[in-house]
Amino acid sequence: MSDPVRIRAYIEQFIFRSADTGYGVANLVLLDENSGKQDDSATLTAVGTLSDCSEGDTIEAEGTFTVHPVYGEQFRITSYRMILPTDAVSVERYLASGAIKGIGKVLAKKIVKRFGDDTFRIMEDEPERLSELKGISPRMAREIGIQMKEKHEQRELAMFLQDAGITGALAVKVIARYKDDIRRVLKENPYKLAEEIDGVGFRRADEIARRMGISADAEFRVESGLMYALEQAGYDGHMYLPEDVLTERTLKLLNLEREGGNGELIYTCLRNLAADGRILAETGYPPGKAPVYDRRAYREECNAAALLTALAAFDEKNRITDEDIDAVERELDITLDAAQRQAVRDAVSGGVLILTGGPGTGKTTTMGAILRMFIRMGKSFVLAAPTGRAAKRMTEATGFEAGTIHRLLEVSVRDSDEDSGIRHAYFNRNEDNRLEADAVLIDEMSMVDNRLFCALLKAISPGTHLILIGDAAQLPSVGPGQVLHDLIDSHRFKVVALTNIFRQAAESDIVVNAHRINDGEIPIMDNKSRDFFFMERNSISAVIGQMVALIKDRLPDYVKAPPSEIQVLTPMRKGALGADQLNNSLQQALNPGRRGVCEWREGDRIWREGDRVMQIKNDYSAEWVITGKNNIVIDRGTGLFNGDMGVIKKIDNSLEEVTVEFDERKEVRIPFSGMEDLDLAYATTIHKSQGSEYPAVVIPLLGGPPVLLNRNLLYTAVTRAKKCVVILGNRETVVRMVENAEEMKRYTGLVKRLEEL
Repeated sequence: MSDPVRIRAYIEQFIFRSADTGYGVANLVLLDENSGKQDDSATLTAVGTLSDCSEGDTIEAEGTFTVHPVYGEQFRITSYRMILPTDAVSVERYLASGAIKGIGKVLAKKIVKRFGDDTFRIMEDEPERLSELKGISPRMAREIGIQMKEKHEQRELAMFLQDAGITGALAVKVIARYKDDIRRVLKENPYKLAEEIDGVGFRRADEIARRMGISADAEFRVESGLMYALEQAGYDGHMYLPEDVLTERTLKLLNLEREGGNGELIYTCLRNLAADGRILAETGYPPGKAPVYDRRAYREECNAAALLTALAAFDEKNRITDEDIDAVERELDITLDAAQRQAVRDAVSGGVLILTGGPGTGKTTTMGAILRMFIRMGKSFVLAAPTGRAAKRMTEATGFEAGTIHRLLEVSVRDSDEDSGIRHAYFNRNEDNRLEADAVLIDEMSMVDNRLFCALLKAISPGTHLILIGDAAQLPSVGPGQVLHDLIDSHRFKVVALTNIFRQAAESDIVVNAHRINDGEIPIMDNKSRDFFFMERNSISAVIGQMVALIKDRLPDYVKAPPSEIQVLTPMRKGALGADQLNNSLQQALNPGRRGVCEWREGDRIWREGDRVMQIKNDYSAEWVITGKNNIVIDRGTGLFNGDMGVIKKIDNSLEEVTVEFDERKEVRIPFSGMEDLDLAYATTIHKSQGSEYPAVVIPLLGGPPVLLNRNLLYTAVTRAKKCVVILGNRETVVRMVENAEEMKRYTGLVKRLEEL
């Protein structure tokens, strides 16, 4: 792929064009940048988003030359701006292109010969004068004038949007949403784009506002900044932010100082947002400490508390006896300990049970016994987990079909309205169409965030048994809230904690060391183990070198799995041993560029066929298919979810799309513009690995921010491995993590909501 270059050209012909995205394939004729003269021999095929251009338009474009295996050399446009035709030569070229209906090459030549450099002005302001030429009637002259006026307005709008930094697919969305109201919206409050157009975040809207000359301390800018700060807090797991924390984050985001009245400005904007019903600030707190919620987050917390309380009130009249549990033990050929037997009783007799425990403590066995008891009682049940991988493990462990929670709730998408271009997810299973089951069992509950949990509760009928299964020592959900922790801490529900490590599990040093870590003890790192290894490496280069050797050569035979199933788990995203840098190193080592393997570059990132990738954002509208023999579609659906793993199967630079095969053989075609929601996944953060299990994990630990190096992070990483754990780094870091029992604080209010009830 070549370095970026800039060209000037006019669009001779569109070969292909998408009305929805603006993506097109066009033949361009190059122009001399100084004279504007064309060289008919210098033509090329260009691909890219050319949403507001027409045949005959002159553009100045930046891009790179690439070679497509089928279509040959192409110029891939990354950005462009329109150049208005001003001289007679460029005007004639524009008219001869057929841009104006009724004017061909011959007539274009006559018009320009008559009016010269003044042609465009005549055609726009005095179109009746065109009838002075033979072959143009007064009626035709008027029609040409109307077309010229429309084209003029389109060009002016395109230039206006270009000046605002709005081009390509975004321009298509903005025009569709606001139509004739575009100028007013952008001049009065460009931050509306962040609220009303999919794909526009605060930072993009803020850049547009800067280009439009919006004041840095405009109230609607500050209000948008406050809402964005709350949104970002959700990505950090918070349900709310204390007022002083929200203020500091917003001032930093907006590059404003607290002095000079900006603190008062924040306070005014908070009142405005509260009056509009967009936020809720609780009362009865010291100054600056009041929790400030996005209104939706507060409502979801309240709903979850109310719905759970109602479910917990259910009491099964037909109680089971010890003889019933004995019968289940005989049927399954198992022996339950006292805690497991209590879990079976509580699950089938009450409304809500939380079953928690570490690896090897029998959660799966207990779940199987609970299901068998429900069968004996003639009760129906459904099983679900937050991710596809977790659901698959649940199916394998119980012998009963389990799906994702999203699929259980029948997630779908719909347009919020015809013009916005925003698609919202909704669940077909809800308070008006509840799940038809006597019991609902959810595994890996530590991964479930507040929003998804609230949606699940709405779909469960009163009188249903709800069994929540998870490991309370693991990290909380990636999304907002810490549901499992809060439910246990509330002391409002039956909780059974399994602590007995069964004999077979105790033979695994992964299990033994996981429990040592959770108990605050240093794991055994003498390398006498068959499945838990520590390799002392004290430099970044040594860690990475050993990591590559392990994945490529040593671990695949040892754990009987290909390199693609061996996962690197790191505490952090940034830094030399963060996921971003490790992915670059591992991609080069495991999937280097080579002839016959297509790739696509996006800034500093390179995507190649064969790359391992992870979806990092929920995309409910993504369409997937599963194909069988002869590429016959055997299943289809919608939805990609944060944490879904896949492999790039094909990169089509001509169509600007990537085909990814995700877990369960779900194949998705993703446009280049949607690749921002994917990350390389040779290495992932430990947080992103929740709910997954790998034959082997490699954990680089060589220092880092204390806030990230804590006990439950290490515990979560170790418990992701099925057959082998390898820690690369120094002992001091491992010891620091075990000794640091402090978890990153999350601002959540579910416990308080439950207390209020």
